[in-house]
Amino acid sequence: MSARRISVISAGLSNPSSTRMLADRLAAATVAELAARGIDATVDTIELRDYAHDIANNLLTGFAPAALESAINAVVSADAVIAVTPIFSTSYSGLFKSFIDVLDPDALTGTPVLIGANAGTARHSLAIDYAIRPLFTYLHAEPVSTGVFAASSDWGAAADEVAPLSARVERGARELADAVARREPATASDPFDPDSYLGEGRSFGHLLGGLAGE
Repeated sequence: MSARRISVISAGLSNPSSTRMLADRLAAATVAELAARGIDATVDTIELRDYAHDIANNLLTGFAPAALESAINAVVSADAVIAVTPIFSTSYSGLFKSFIDVLDPDALTGTPVLIGANAGTARHSLAIDYAIRPLFTYLHAEPVSTGVFAASSDWGAAADEVAPLSARVERGARELADAVARREPATASDPFDPDSYLGEGRSFGHLLGGLAGE
């Protein structure tokens, strides 16, 4: 069976960050779940803080610098996406939303997504379902049922013992692995291949003929 590729979006602002810690745990658990199903998987992690200036420039000019374009291509061509954002003012961060805004609106259609979020208090846990999940639903992606929220207390000795973070991570990873296993492997398109923008089997002659009204 073909190897699968998981793209991880981490929108943490500090380095290191609890956002990245959660993203890494979700990615590792997903790879393990896929391995248990006999599926090899690789992970591409995109730290959005490294592309903050390029994302702003893209929003202003409409063009993505080479490094950001590479990151975008890694996301939109992946077999699945793990998206993790800190919660600011009861919703996803501005950096996270700005990156989503530079993606083609149809680029994530049908892509399985595991949503993660973190904040200082568990009071923000509902942000996954009232803010982040609707965003990916609007993009016609397929977020799995479980969203994984981590509060600051989840990383310390006072962590939730009834529904520990590890159990939530494993459940979300299991659902994402199931979604990936049900799908055919993603095929990356070559942006310089005429088939990608003319349509398979068509030539520039077809395009010119159409423009001429023939």
